Amino acid sequence: MAATKSQTTTKTGLSTHLLAGGAAGLAEAMCCHPLDTIKVRMQLKNSRRAVIDASAPKSFLGVGQRIVQREGVRALYKGLGAVVSGIVPKMAIRFSSFEYYKTLLANKETGVVPTSGVFLAGLGAGITEAVAVVTPMDVVKIRLQAQRHSTVDPMDVPKYRNALHAAFTIVKEEGPMTLYKGVALTALRQATNQAVNFTFYQEFKRIARQIQGLDELPSYQHLILGGVSGAMGPLSNAPIDTIKTRIQKATTVAGESGWTRFVTVTRDIAQKEGYKAFYRGLTPRILRVAPGQAITFMVYEKVKAWIDIWNARSQHIRLPSEKYA
Repeated sequence: MAATKSQTTTKTGLSTHLLAGGAAGLAEAMCCHPLDTIKVRMQLKNSRRAVIDASAPKSFLGVGQRIVQREGVRALYKGLGAVVSGIVPKMAIRFSSFEYYKTLLANKETGVVPTSGVFLAGLGAGITEAVAVVTPMDVVKIRLQAQRHSTVDPMDVPKYRNALHAAFTIVKEEGPMTLYKGVALTALRQATNQAVNFTFYQEFKRIARQIQGLDELPSYQHLILGGVSGAMGPLSNAPIDTIKTRIQKATTVAGESGWTRFVTVTRDIAQKEGYKAFYRGLTPRILRVAPGQAITFMVYEKVKAWIDIWNARSQHIRLPSEKYA
């Protein structure tokens, strides 16, 4: 896959990528969080407990229905506060760091970024967001999502009342470093996700623009291309995500190293539940990530175009993308 004009660096400021990425993250979280809750519940399900509770559903639709019946519709949005408080800066960091890394990897003379450069920029963006935001956000989110309490019964008081209370309780009882439990696996997951995601999206966008002879694609095409590219990441790293979720859900054991915890969790899953368990929750994860990325890229591209048009008009310059605004 050759580098093209669509992969060259632009003069768009980092503030534009920050704003557009933040808006995209907020829209994605509000639309797709229930699927993430179902995914987490499926990943945390232990096959030995499932034998005892034969009525426990196995499909993602069945799990979702069971959550609603037993805990209320609002239970599907457990952990949303942690996600919203983290996803806006996460997406802002993702897109701005991706563009920054692209500038570092661009050809110094032509400004062209090769496909390998896009892949590496995606890796860097994934690691950056994992360390800065995603890991602590995931720990809090998973603790909230793992709670099986009714959201309609005021007498059923959970251990963690909300994202802020969960973070405070975790730090108080287990130490601040618990918020970074699983950081290496999270960084690996996010790095592979974003490397694959950005590379496929950039290439799909280049091909679509080339075939149609367009300077800028309409929003529905960004939606489609974002959804297709978004499905690639979960397929490439499902076992990593499952192991990470198990590690982050468990309470901290004094004296246990990260590597020991990783080996123990991986061995337990393989020996007690079988290798299929590593792919548990893959369907809802794809159904969560693919539309999430579709919404993210569509909103990001639209907001970025609006900001570019606003800036251009203030300088009395007309952009090709204005006809799609």
